[in-house]
Parts: sequence; structure tokens; C-alpha cells
Amino acid sequence: MHQALTHPKSTAFIFHEEVWTYERLAAEAQRLAHGLAARAVGPGDRVVLHMMNRPEMIVAYYACFLLGAIAAPLRTAFKFAELAPLLQRLKPALYIGEIGLYDNVAPVDVSILAPNKRFVIGGTFEDHGVQPWEALFEGGTNEALPTEPASYKPAILINTSGTTGRPKFVIHTPATLSESLDLMLRYWGLWEDDIMVEPLPLAHMSGLVTLLSYIQFGTPFVLLESFDADIVLDTIERYHCTWCLGFPAQYAALLERQRIRPRNLTSLRVCLTGADACPVDLQKQVTSIFGAPLYNLWGATEVVGSLTFGLQHGPVVRIVKEARIRLVDDNGAEVADGEVGELLIRGKNVFAGYWNDPDATEESLKAGWYHTGDLMRRGEGDELWFVSRKKDIIIRGGTNISPVEVEEALVAAHPAVEEAAVVGIPDTVLGQRVFGFVKLAEGTMHTVVSEILRRVATRLASYKVPEGLGVVDELPRNALSKVDRNKLLTMAPAAETAGALQIAAAAQRPQQPSERPARRVARNR
Repeated sequence: MHQALTHPKSTAFIFHEEVWTYERLAAEAQRLAHGLAARAVGPGDRVVLHMMNRPEMIVAYYACFLLGAIAAPLRTAFKFAELAPLLQRLKPALYIGEIGLYDNVAPVDVSILAPNKRFVIGGTFEDHGVQPWEALFEGGTNEALPTEPASYKPAILINTSGTTGRPKFVIHTPATLSESLDLMLRYWGLWEDDIMVEPLPLAHMSGLVTLLSYIQFGTPFVLLESFDADIVLDTIERYHCTWCLGFPAQYAALLERQRIRPRNLTSLRVCLTGADACPVDLQKQVTSIFGAPLYNLWGATEVVGSLTFGLQHGPVVRIVKEARIRLVDDNGAEVADGEVGELLIRGKNVFAGYWNDPDATEESLKAGWYHTGDLMRRGEGDELWFVSRKKDIIIRGGTNISPVEVEEALVAAHPAVEEAAVVGIPDTVLGQRVFGFVKLAEGTMHTVVSEILRRVATRLASYKVPEGLGVVDELPRNALSKVDRNKLLTMAPAAETAGALQIAAAAQRPQQPSERPARRVARNR
């Protein structure tokens, strides 16, 4: 850890008002690495990390790096039924968790995870049948650790959310991580006096790479256990944080809480958001009220750093100079500037494959190019504009419809619409029809949907206008705060059939000659 040698007494991060210096972090990581080695954990062994954001998580990451063991963070939102098969596939040499999450691991069969391989912060064998975290530091020696791990060997296995099937383990090596961090630090433009707030989950790629980049650059950060809008805002005010990162849904919550109880956010100079499309209206509101621009950032568990944040409102990002990217059609041919194509990325920062899953690896990595599944188009200069996830694109009567475009129109059409999401529901004639869901401002009558659709019809071509709207208290989201479109698809038929909270859009818009009449959906009385 370079900072421990050059700035040992400087602050690496703060957690619950406790200061961790680079010297302390390096020493704790060394101690833990020796303790793991004493327990026969070595290069290539999987060490499961199952914690909320806390210093022990950071220490464990660096201990695994020192030892050449593979850190395998598990999502804290997963339950036993989701965690058990992941542990079975990992065959871990050790499990390190925390007592508040351990109930979802405790029933795992001892043939998969032996009792003497379970270590928990806040737990003891007497009470929970596990070893305490402190025991990991016992038996270690000062003998030299194994030689530095090979740069091409797996260092991290980060599991995906599993929204398109069973979760996959994404392999990153010291080389892919190093290249990702170099690109981020080269193009983010951090200053020496920057102070970061870190609410992103360290078990996800977003939290991991930001954590590693802050430590590599020497930027102090305030580590939060998880996202809480009030705590994030209070932290920015108290520690004069200069950067804020979060998901669009989190910024919506931050905006709401800031309006209710304003904090002094004048220290902020940059806000970044990613993981899902951010409504333009939300970007403008955050920029206005926070006094710092909210920019879009693109990244994936499989690759980070090839694109940096855009510098204007809208779903725009920028290609970094070193990046190798292509936009291709369904036949793999390059599309012309301004046309929509799937984003392909190649480079030293691209993941090494999926753990023990050659079929999935072959499907995503073709001739060295990572097929992201994201549809984009080139803008001016180095700009790329996000259109949709390829699997989310709606094809109605042979015409492609971007759900992001329709969602933006719904939010912009009426002040009562706080959030919107659209999906393509199956249709025997058209293939798919557009169906939308909206979250309305508190106190708004559901009958406003007719007015919303009338206004949207003035903004979009008629074939893009949703044929029905469902009103929801909250849009369903996955662990990364992305809108769960699979869940919405399961909700749409029932909502449409019930006719409880929708109104047909066809009555408010003209028909194209090629369209058949849209099905009418009863208005709620």
C-alpha cells in the first residue's frame, strides 16, 4: 500500500468518528494476512466477505490481496436461499461475516462451510457456533508472506445481481483492477484537498473500485455502513465533503430530505450517479439545490474506467482516450455515427471471465470484446448517449422504442409524476405494447393519469405513448437500486386486466395507419 509508506499518519478514512490512518490500515491488513496464512489460507483460496460497510471489510480485502487469496464479497440483501448455492459454488476456505447477517448463512450445510471456517464480527462460538473476528489474528507470525500474487490470477469474485438468471461471479485480477483505477484517477480529476463520502456498498463493484481509488490517490473518505439520506447529508455538511456518489433513486431521496431539512452543502463540487438511467429533471433539481452538477457515470461489474462521466444533463458519458470501444448492430457490424448500437469494450480493465462458467464467459467475451448489452449512440466528440439495455428495448410492430426516452417524457410531462418506468408487454399482433408505471407526488389523485397521457402524446410519436399506466407507491428495485423491470412485467398483466389504475392512451392520441386500435382499459372510479 503506497500511501502507508509515503503518508503513514494521514487519514485514510473515518468510520463512526474513528480515524483510520494508512499506517493503521496497512498494519491491520498485514496482521490479518498472517492470521489467515496460519489457518492454511493461501493463494487461490476463496475467502467469503459478508458484511455491511465497515473497517473490517477493507482490512479483509487488503489481507486477501497480500496473501493472493481470492476475496468473494456477498450481497448483504441476499437471503439463505440465495446465499447457499453461491457458497456451494465457491467452496470457501473461510467465511468472515457479521452477526447481523449471519442468520442467512447459519443453516448452510457443514460440508460446504465447516464450523471452524466461520468467523463473525460480534459473535462467539458459545452463542452462535462461530469463531469471533478477533480469533483470526491468533497464531500469526512475522514470517514473510508468499511472494506477490501474479497479476493475472483472480483477486476478486464479485457476484452479479442475477436479474437475468442465476448470479455469476465476475473475475477481476490485480491487473484488471489496477488498470481500472488508473483510468478512473486519470479522468475523474480529483484534487488533493477532496474529501469523499462513501455510502456505496463495498460488496459491489461500485463501492469496491471507489474505495480502492480513494486509497490509491490518497483521498480521505467518510465510510458509512449503508445509504441513509439524512446521514449522507449530515456527513457532507459536517466533514465538508466535496464529492457525492449514488444511484438515481438515492439522489431522489437526498433531494427530498434536503428540502425538508436543508444542510450546508456548499463544499460539494461534483455529484455522480450511475447504475441506472437518471431522469434529466432529477439532474437539474440536484444541480440547482445542491449547488454542484450531477453527472452520469457508466460502469459495469465486468469493466470500469473505459467511460467517464458526461458534462451535461442527459444520459451522456464520455469515452476516455485509451479506451477501445465499438457500437455494433445485431450482425456485429459497426453502426454509423448517430445510430444506435450495442456497446462493446476491449482493454486491460475488462474482467477475466466468469468463475467456473465457460458458457457465460464465451457469450459475453467474444474475440476479446466484452458485449455490455447496453445500446448507445455517438454524440459530438467523445460523447456516448445511453439509449437502453438491449434486453429492455421494446419492439412494437417492428419498431424499437427506448424505455428511457418514454420514462423521461412521463416525468417531464406532468409535475405530479415523481418517477416512471415502462416495459413491453407481449402482444400477439404487435409483438409488444408499451405499458407504464408511475409514482405520483403525495396527495395526487390517480385520475391524473389521463392528463399525464394526454401531455405525453404531445411529446412522443403515437406508437411510443404507453397504452396504460399503473400507479405504484414505489417502483420495485434490485440490490443496486435499479428498477426491476422483470418485477414490473409480472405486475403489468394483472394491472391491465383489473383496470384499476390505468386509462387507455389510444383515446387521447391519433392512430398511425399501420396501428391497430389500442385496447381500452377501464378508468378507476
